[in-house]
Amino acid sequence: MTTTKVNRRKFLKGGAVAAGATAATLAMPNIATAAPTVLKIQAAWGGGIFLENAKSYVDRVNKMAGNGLKLDLLSVNSVVKTSQMQDAVHRGVLDGAHYVPAYWYSKSKAASLFGTGPCFGWSAQELLGWIHYGGGKELFNELMGSLGLNLVSFFNSPMPAQPFGWFKEEMKDASQMKGLKYRTVGLAANVLQEMGMSVVQLPGGEIQPAMKSGLIDAAEFNNPTSDRDFGMQDVSKHYHLASFHQSQECFEITFNKKKFDSLSKELQAILEYASEAENSNFYWNNTLRYADDLIALKEKHGVNVYRTPESIMAAQLKAWDVIVKQISDEDPFFAKVVDSQKAYAKKVMGYLLLNQPDYELAYKHHFG
Repeated sequence: MTTTKVNRRKFLKGGAVAAGATAATLAMPNIATAAPTVLKIQAAWGGGIFLENAKSYVDRVNKMAGNGLKLDLLSVNSVVKTSQMQDAVHRGVLDGAHYVPAYWYSKSKAASLFGTGPCFGWSAQELLGWIHYGGGKELFNELMGSLGLNLVSFFNSPMPAQPFGWFKEEMKDASQMKGLKYRTVGLAANVLQEMGMSVVQLPGGEIQPAMKSGLIDAAEFNNPTSDRDFGMQDVSKHYHLASFHQSQECFEITFNKKKFDSLSKELQAILEYASEAENSNFYWNNTLRYADDLIALKEKHGVNVYRTPESIMAAQLKAWDVIVKQISDEDPFFAKVVDSQKAYAKKVMGYLLLNQPDYELAYKHHFG
């Protein structure tokens, strides 16, 4: 029998290595199951399809981020009021927010140009194209810097043109608008004031009660689905589609920049590209829902649905001209953004309008 003499020092060293390997093995599960970074995101919506849209973005991020990041979605007023959301994200009270730029245009009228600005013949699809590829993102970041805001924002979800809204009678001429108390937000408020309306800016959930009580005579929000959810059909039977007051809008998802910069590049990319993915998801989902609810408003609730007369829409465009000139003369940055948008719209819509067939002609060919 052969006995191997073991050096004590080598034995202890080997034992230490083995023990270290065992400890490392035992510690690994703790690393793999480390708690994800949680970001609190408040939405400007208390329910309905827009809260569903916010949840769609959050779910998309959470699925792609795995254990690295979790977005916790809070509904309207959970932490702060809608008007305070941007400041709350800037200060770090909230990590992020899901809303629209018109909700903070009191800080800068240029904010509305990123969501509810004048129509240069384009739709929300082209507005988002300008933001991503036409210099809009860079101009927005310039605006954030000039305002001293600690924010990073992504834009998504091309909204169809917003209806002119709900009135006590059919609107046949712009002269009927004079003196009406009307709810809207953003630069649209300036435009409709220019047309003789008295504008009241209210959150979505307060619109129907305000019209029911007589605080306002007419109102718009965004789409047939939200309007039906609010119960607008119970306070008016005259619903007007098509308008240039807010003909191209999108969501803004904003994050505290310090918090965003603390994330890995991979997680930052997930937050950004999940936003881009929502463009298609929003459009496919929401347009079908809007169509279904418009039918329900007519057939189940007896609502009279009209297309806003071209004479009113032409008057809206003229009012936009006045407002854009007024603000541009006072604010060089506003003028700079408008010039950038016009250059993009002229080029892109010049192609699209020449190339696109008359879809209404084909629609009427098949459906009358």
